Amino acid sequence: MHYQTESWDSYLATPRSNSNNMSNGGGMDALERIERLANASAVVIFSVSSCCMCHAIKRLFCGMGVNPTVYELDEDPRTGKHIEKALMSLLGTSSAVPVVFIGGKLIGFMDRVMASGFSY
Repeated sequence: MHYQTESWDSYLATPRSNSNNMSNGGGMDALERIERLANASAVVIFSVSSCCMCHAIKRLFCGMGVNPTVYELDEDPRTGKHIEKALMSLLGTSSAVPVVFIGGKLIGFMDRVMASGFSY
């Protein structure tokens, strides 16, 4: 299975002094970062490396010949937790992953992806 895992370092901005900033030193708030990352590639998956559903969604896209950009939230010690919390807030759920964006648009969790009728 081959997919593109992006380095978080290229997306870290200069820290601001705003104490209300959700990214805690990342420069932009977590929702802005999510929007920026989601728009950077055709298919973006926010994932946790130990999550079986995340693994399944990555395999689904790779099986269709899609090379998604995957952000493993647990591999980013600086902002991963903040992005995870922002995704939970955005989706109104207690679980944040896997979350899929296609063309910068939020598709949602695995059930929404499957209901969208993607086929190989």
